[in-house]
Amino acid sequence: MNTSTTEAAIRHLETPEELTACLPLMRELRPHLGDADDFLQRIGRMRQQSYRLLAAIHERQAVALAGYRFQENLIYGRFMYVDDLVVQESQRGSRWGARLISALDDLARGADCDKFVLDTGLGNALAQRFYFRQGLLTSAIRFSKFLKGSPA
Repeated sequence: MNTSTTEAAIRHLETPEELTACLPLMRELRPHLGDADDFLQRIGRMRQQSYRLLAAIHERQAVALAGYRFQENLIYGRFMYVDDLVVQESQRGSRWGARLISALDDLARGADCDKFVLDTGLGNALAQRFYFRQGLLTSAIRFSKFLKGSPA
């Protein structure tokens, strides 16, 4: 990888060092995440379910992340589910999120997916506007309840 300070790249994060370095950014989306060891263990378990973490790298630092996996069910057929999508607060408005969505779209099409799916909170109007601008449409309301004390 070229390491010039003007470089921008989108690539998967693979090593424990790369994953640990992105933990502060992931905490912008998931503030409940524990320490680095807990984070790496979670990623390890999720990888067993085909989870991958795609990063937008600018000046040798992850400025946006997208965690996703390929799944299949009776509703959608084969689809890409985006678990996590976050852009560093200071970088929002710089099109990093749009670049990641485009890269994810390419990956999903390349994997012969029928659909691209993600969830966002009902109260997250900024994210909803962003997703609409990216061509995503609302198609469902998800219901859930906590079965243990707090979100994890």
